[in-house]
Amino acid sequence: MSKEKDEQPAVSEEVTETVDAELESDLQESQEPVPSESEEKEEIAAAEARVRELEEEVSSLKDQYLRKQADFENFRKRMLREKEEALKFANSNLLSDLITIIDDFERAIKSSNDSRDFDSFHSGIELIEKQFTAMLDRKYGLKRFESLGEEFDPQKHEALMMGGSADHDSQVVLEDFQRGYILHDRVLRHAKVKVSNPVTMPPEEESETAEAETT
Repeated sequence: MSKEKDEQPAVSEEVTETVDAELESDLQESQEPVPSESEEKEEIAAAEARVRELEEEVSSLKDQYLRKQADFENFRKRMLREKEEALKFANSNLLSDLITIIDDFERAIKSSNDSRDFDSFHSGIELIEKQFTAMLDRKYGLKRFESLGEEFDPQKHEALMMGGSADHDSQVVLEDFQRGYILHDRVLRHAKVKVSNPVTMPPEEESETAEAETT
């Protein structure tokens, strides 16, 4: 019994210290400064001002976006319009040169009506044709190529007829029905031609020919 009485005061002191510590903490918290009404109003006003600032910034960015979008749409329409104009008048230079050739033909026809001189008219037409082809070659890279006597080339020639020929051992153009043209380095129109079909001699004739050549 005496031991229990001796331990009770020690427990009471611990409890007392704990309670005192809690009371002291509550007292310190109660002594922290509480924001006044004016300070709360200032904080609210600052927050509202920041919200207005952000709203103005969003409105400005939205306006810039709409302006950029409108500018791009106008640019796209302008580019389409310029492209259509470029395609419509792309051949202006060529047509201007053709007008000059037409003028030459008109003068030649008028001259033939006045003089009725076929030779003069023929010479005039030949001159116009030469000037015309030279202009197309010089300004536009359009060249007319020769095929007669050339070896047949399917990249340049279109064979309309075949003809036997003992004078050639390969396919050669015998006749040029329609001339071919090259635009820069590309065939614009194939020449329509007649091509030789080499005749193969019988073996006995080949031997006789070889013997005759050796003698």
